[in-house]
Amino acid sequence: MFEPTSRYARIADATLTVLDDSGRPRLIVYKRRRFIPSGEGATTLVEHTVVQGERLDNITARYLGDPTQFWQVCDANGVLEPADLEKLGRAVRIALPGF
Repeated sequence: MFEPTSRYARIADATLTVLDDSGRPRLIVYKRRRFIPSGEGATTLVEHTVVQGERLDNITARYLGDPTQFWQVCDANGVLEPADLEKLGRAVRIALPGF
């Protein structure tokens, strides 16, 4: 369902059985909630200071070689929203992926 490099790839599936309008059981499969992992102990590659007009996907492509891995940078900085890391002058921690 998810690409192997997705933040959700290793999250376990959960199931829920509900009754549909006719009273028959219907199985709903979903991903469990993903919590932002602690970045403690991760190896920092570099700290990047955001300049005017930079976006997190571009920063991620520069340091990790793949703009879709922006979530790895979010995790390393303990934030959920990429926009939180795009503020002018913000120091963004770039850590080794997959911690």
